Amino acid sequence: LAIVGVILLHAANEVITVNPYEVLGWWMIDIYQTLGRVGVPLFVMLTGALLLQPSKIEPVGVFFKKRWARIGLPLIFWGAIYFAWDYFADHLTVTSGFIFQGILSGPYFHFWYLYMLVGLYLLTPILRLVVAHATREIFKYLFAVWLLCALFIPIPGIIGAFYIDGNLLTFPLWAGYFVLGAYLVNVKMNRQVLLGIVTFGLALTVVGTFLLLGPVGGQHTYYFQDYFSPTMILSTAALFLLLTSIKVPANQKEASHPKINWLLKQISQCTLGIFLFHIIVLETLQRGYLWDFTISGNYLNSIVEVPLITAVTLLICLAVLIPLKKVPILKNLIG
Repeated sequence: LAIVGVILLHAANEVITVNPYEVLGWWMIDIYQTLGRVGVPLFVMLTGALLLQPSKIEPVGVFFKKRWARIGLPLIFWGAIYFAWDYFADHLTVTSGFIFQGILSGPYFHFWYLYMLVGLYLLTPILRLVVAHATREIFKYLFAVWLLCALFIPIPGIIGAFYIDGNLLTFPLWAGYFVLGAYLVNVKMNRQVLLGIVTFGLALTVVGTFLLLGPVGGQHTYYFQDYFSPTMILSTAALFLLLTSIKVPANQKEASHPKINWLLKQISQCTLGIFLFHIIVLETLQRGYLWDFTISGNYLNSIVEVPLITAVTLLICLAVLIPLKKVPILKNLIG
């Protein structure tokens, strides 16, 4: 769900030149973007749930050696590919300065996630100790500070011409989702209640975006779609709990849908590669680079186009990555 959300979000963010003010199309893009926004927070919470458990305590050197093997090599490999993509597809002038800046901030826009992940990795040895020894009161305090930073600093700018100095509440915002994932794995709630919270939170995000469009506009229009808006935090936290409540088949005999289970396993094993590769596939389809075959909102109704290109992109990524991951020398490079 997380990787599909990421692809869906990027598919819905395509710049469309045909009928940009078509009302139904705007609402559908609003819905698709909202649904896609849950992808990255789910990834971060899952990473926290896997890395911050007390049983994961290990020497710092061992931890970073594992992380280097996990994202360091793919970052270099895909970084080189996207510098080539900048040159051949986007026709950018790739100078030494361009490459140096790309190394510092990422060669393409979606690399921000990996850079953020590196930042969380740097905090992980410290946060592991916090999670292992923190009391419930400390967790409540940590989440309260996180929510104060995330929810209230943007508010004055939305409702008027004022702002809060961001230095007042200095907290790495993604660390909140990171620790929240580790905390929520031990929390249980009724599935029907969780489903209601997810639906309610996402619906509020969609409607809130519409309500801010007219009176606020500009960069604040998408406040509710921000990863740290109250509706997105509520929705993604509830969705995480809902997903972790699903019982995984203990063995092959218990699996009632073996083909679906196989597909889910392949997707899960290729998520990093899909994340890094899918932009090339998306842009190839949207711009008609492959035999002039195009799936784009400029030619198709966005109601159909966004889920269609999301599905096609996912399938193409799997078709390319699954065979490549069987090649030993490429397995660690593509992620």
